[in-house]
Amino acid sequence: MQLKGLVGDKVTMVSLLLACTHLVALETGKWLHAYIMKKVIEVDVALGTALVDMYAKCGSIENAEIVFEELAEKDVMTWTALVVGLAMCGQGDEALKYFHEMQISGLKPDAITLVGALVACSHAGLVEEGISYFNSMTKTYGIQPSIEHYGCFVDMLGRAGRIAEAEELIKKMPMTPDHFVLGGLLGACRIHCNLEVAERVAQQLLELYPDNGGSYIILSNIYSLSRKWEEAKRIRELMAERKIKKSPGCSLIEVDGVVHEFIKGDSSHPQSPVIYEMLDDMLSRTKKAGYVSNKSEVLFDMDEEEKETALNLHSEKLALAFGLISTSPGIPIRIVKNLRVCSDCHAAIKLVSKVYNREIIVRNRNRFHQFKNGSCSCRDFW
Repeated sequence: MQLKGLVGDKVTMVSLLLACTHLVALETGKWLHAYIMKKVIEVDVALGTALVDMYAKCGSIENAEIVFEELAEKDVMTWTALVVGLAMCGQGDEALKYFHEMQISGLKPDAITLVGALVACSHAGLVEEGISYFNSMTKTYGIQPSIEHYGCFVDMLGRAGRIAEAEELIKKMPMTPDHFVLGGLLGACRIHCNLEVAERVAQQLLELYPDNGGSYIILSNIYSLSRKWEEAKRIRELMAERKIKKSPGCSLIEVDGVVHEFIKGDSSHPQSPVIYEMLDDMLSRTKKAGYVSNKSEVLFDMDEEEKETALNLHSEKLALAFGLISTSPGIPIRIVKNLRVCSDCHAAIKLVSKVYNREIIVRNRNRFHQFKNGSCSCRDFW
């Protein structure tokens, strides 16, 4: 379009911003925002909402709030985009503040806004507030809880360690639980090492979704955490027999408009020698600052030295090392991972943010971690 001398309109910009949101392409999104301003394209409710959504879901929540506050008109979707974005970034209190302000402004939350409020409570550990919202959905907001709302409720209880309550809630649901609901409880069982409930939930999941590799992996991991190596091996052998595969963990980082992808132990990058030098420096400096590798995250039966090596080669650590050598001091480093960030990498990245004085934003499947000066926005609750 640009080569042909055509100027995009509001619809073009909304479509492009949506693409940036899905790709977590923040720099391109910022360029589009500048293009909108330069070409004096009217920022109506739809385009304003797309900008808020893009910034929020790319982890630039400050810019999302700035755009939001500058909008002359906001609808339910605009407020919802900010509430959900803040929830994803672990800013539960801030998300609920806007949730309340939305109602004060005269707008009634819809079903998606309520999902955002419940996610905010879940990620911030605000369990009692979340229970109150869920229980008042029908009476206060006239919204019948859907399976998405039940999934958020189960996830919230599970994250807080209230496994028995979460399991009981699933039994009382008026609809058949899906992968999101059961998967949330199974993930909580992994975090809290509840093997008894995990086996029951995994059985349900495998009956409903026999080809989903994630359920096998989580159950195998829980067995490994419990040092039940034979059971863990049996689950992985069952996966092989059924020819079920699971995508490997990978981390993406965008530098100068180019996206670089890393997998565990990756040495395919053209700058691998320099990346591994930085990785060594990173690990050395964080150890001096108090980092001790969490070997419980290694879910295979191997000796302690092998476990530490395996942890050091996680994809997010490689992406972070690349980010440190490829960006100027003071520039935030943004990483996207397709799986949950492990507790060892989480602890290491907190210290990297401190010793290198860098802001580091890591997005996994459904939330952001914003690391600054040795702490994380999730307050170690994720």
